[in-house]
Amino acid sequence: MTLHPPSGDPNRFGTEAFYAALGRAFVAMCAVVPFLFLIEALDQGLAFGLDATAGIIPKRIDGLDGVFFSPFLHHGFDHLYSNSIPLILLGTFVLAAGARRFLWSTLVIILVSGLGVWFTGSSTSVVVGASGVIFGYLGILLTRGIVERSWWNFAVFLLVGLLYGWQLVGILPTDERISWQGHLFGLLGGVVAAIIFRRRRDLGGPYRSESTLTMP
Repeated sequence: MTLHPPSGDPNRFGTEAFYAALGRAFVAMCAVVPFLFLIEALDQGLAFGLDATAGIIPKRIDGLDGVFFSPFLHHGFDHLYSNSIPLILLGTFVLAAGARRFLWSTLVIILVSGLGVWFTGSSTSVVVGASGVIFGYLGILLTRGIVERSWWNFAVFLLVGLLYGWQLVGILPTDERISWQGHLFGLLGGVVAAIIFRRRRDLGGPYRSESTLTMP
């Protein structure tokens, strides 16, 4: 059988499919945050010391695996609280445009942000947190309105700019406790991901969207 999506283009504002995609994305991102809180609770409650063992330690081979693990770790619940709302909000808009694009874009952001921190950060520091991914999602949303020439993405650009534009100061070395390298390279990773995984138009036709789910 074939499972047809709701009517309309999920990337076109105002269609039934658009609102359905946005709702599913919001629910999915809301489910991610409790998972991060569970990791932090286990880390603190059982004294795993995950920050030191799985965080990014710049310029050290034993800290390179933190490129993949550090976005799931935080320096305490206050750090996690501060990341939760922007992660849900920005992640919802990015995920609503397609699950595959979201996953591949997130991977690019994690790699660019993490490797950027590893190459340029201080070897005496340990870097953890999802802020690099958050800045990456910001980079995606700021870039899509340009590369996809979409009024909806321009609207998201304006909304995100009003809400989080002030956070762009985080890409500057203003506080030694904050990994500005993670923010800067995360933002760049988002720009790269938005360009690589942009929706493309068929010749003479509309944008191509992700295919429907088909089952025998």
